Amino acid sequence: MSHALELAQAAGDAGEVPVGAAIVDSTGYLIAVGENRKERDCDPAAHAEIVAIRAAGTVLGDWHLNQCTLYVTLEPCPMCAGAIVQARLGLLVYGADDPKTGAIRTVANIPDSACSNHRLPVLGGILESACRQQLQAWFARRR
Repeated sequence: MSHALELAQAAGDAGEVPVGAAIVDSTGYLIAVGENRKERDCDPAAHAEIVAIRAAGTVLGDWHLNQCTLYVTLEPCPMCAGAIVQARLGLLVYGADDPKTGAIRTVANIPDSACSNHRLPVLGGILESACRQQLQAWFARRR
């Protein structure tokens, strides 16, 4: 999660909402990273999670990421939650809950819904204070 926080800082420094993501394989080896890139790429789908999932699939040569763990600083939105389920990730670890668009536990629960074809283990609240503080500080500076 510490690496995801560093990625989030880089995104924030580049003018993006500071969210970072890192994917490790079953041995704990870092195979992919992502940070929000919506503004830089002019791509509404360029969320940190999507960027990391795409990179992991390329590295592994497979879209099945069932032996991987995704670390992300903010609870994924509905789009990212859907991609996480579709990628069959083995574990999702996230930092801060998202009270507006959180689609893992806070506003919606896509992984446990009837429309999900994959049961996703989830650990939330990891380094939550650091993740939340980073986001709040970034938004305070933007206002």
